[in-house]
Amino acid sequence: MTDTIKMRLDAHGIVLPKPAAPAANYVPFGRAGNLLFISGQLPMKDGKLASTGLLGRDVDVAAGQEAARLCAINILAQAQAALGDLEQLKSVLRISVLVASTPDFTDQHLVGNGASDLLAAILGERGKHSRVAVGMASLPLNASVEVESIIEAK
Repeated sequence: MTDTIKMRLDAHGIVLPKPAAPAANYVPFGRAGNLLFISGQLPMKDGKLASTGLLGRDVDVAAGQEAARLCAINILAQAQAALGDLEQLKSVLRISVLVASTPDFTDQHLVGNGASDLLAAILGERGKHSRVAVGMASLPLNASVEVESIIEAK
């Protein structure tokens, strides 16, 4: 039997949520040819923001990684909505990980691993990507992490 993205999601106990509606005047994704641009996704779980505050003060690295993981799950939900089927996803080209953090916090790259590891685990080679992880003074709704992505469709 062929290993599918759905099978890997099931194996990890992940059920993709209903894609979040935009919280302001933007679209959840845009498409240009075979490129899919997914707007920043917050760490939403069961329709609620699951992680708030600053890394280095309110949130530790492990909790930040979990927040980034939730953001990646929400990226997959948006990709599924955009493509109709995650098997139409050819490659995650890039993710940007925005980490609300104190000025002295320097482990944004470790927080970003929460998203990167999830994408690699679920998508295999298709989930390997380039990445930037940066610290921010604050994020919308006091979220601790936000992740956006560029995906190539088949």
